[in-house]
Amino acid sequence: QVQLVESGGGLVQTGGSLTLSCEVSGRASGRNVMGWFRQAPGKEREFVAAITWNGGNEHYGSFVKDRFTISRDVAENTVYLQMSNLKPEDTAIYYCAADYSGDWNLGKYDYWGQGTQVTVSS
Repeated sequence: QVQLVESGGGLVQTGGSLTLSCEVSGRASGRNVMGWFRQAPGKEREFVAAITWNGGNEHYGSFVKDRFTISRDVAENTVYLQMSNLKPEDTAIYYCAADYSGDWNLGKYDYWGQGTQVTVSS
C-alpha cells in the first residue's frame, strides 16, 4: 500500500511564497511519476505539476508560468512544490498524487493524498 502525506500549506499574502511537501511511504518499486493537483471551491481539479521519479523530468500546468517548481528527493521519498509570487487565485486545496500504472498523462494517478490548504490573501 502507498500513502501520501502533504504538508506545508497555510495562509500567505499576495506575492508570498510557500513550499509544499509530500512524503511517500510504501511501495517504491514501479513508482513512475509524482504529481501535484489543486482544487478551488466550486472548480474542477486542476493539474499543477508532475515529475518523473527516476529521471526527474518536470511538467507543468499552463498557468504556472515559472512561478512554481516541482522537485523530488528520492532518498527521502519526498516531493516538493515550491510556489512563489502567489496570487489569490492560487487559493485551493493542493493534492499530491502517485502514478504507478503509467497513465499520469491522462490525469489518472493511482494514489492520492488528503490535501493541504493554501490560502492567498489579497
